[in-house]
Amino acid sequence: MSPDPLLSAFSFPPNDAALAASLFTGHQGWLLQRLLLRLRNRAEAEDVVSETFVRVLHAGRLSAIREPRAYLTTVAKSILLQQWRRRDIEQAYLETLALLPDAVQPSPEERAVLLEALERLSRALETLSAKARSAFLMSQLDGLTYAQIAARLGVSASMVRQYMAQGLRCCLAVADAA
Repeated sequence: MSPDPLLSAFSFPPNDAALAASLFTGHQGWLLQRLLLRLRNRAEAEDVVSETFVRVLHAGRLSAIREPRAYLTTVAKSILLQQWRRRDIEQAYLETLALLPDAVQPSPEERAVLLEALERLSRALETLSAKARSAFLMSQLDGLTYAQIAARLGVSASMVRQYMAQGLRCCLAVADAA
């Protein structure tokens, strides 16, 4: 992978252009090897490397990066988590679809639209605090009562109500944006 195609998509001040080129040429191969060990799939590893550098370059602040390998690793892990979360959502959705009678199976186009909506909802729920997200999912997916959720999270039932309100606002925002 040459740095030219990726780096040429961005415009940098002169000092940042040199930093970007140095960051890419100095760490792209290392990051690719690290991801190959983890993913065992060259194409997937190359995609994650490219996405990692795109995110780093879009974020700017290249001169603020003190530990490039640690920073790149953190960004790459975030990308991998998003990919894995998407696969989990897809798998759960497909398993649910498999339970439906053939007569009500959605078309491939409908499936794609539904999967994208689930992904948007998942990304939105990730913006909630861990407890708010857990409370919302325990209620909506597991069918737990507020009292049961409160006991599991070690919070009051009124706090669970607040978490649920946050989760519902989050879902409504996704629905309004669609």
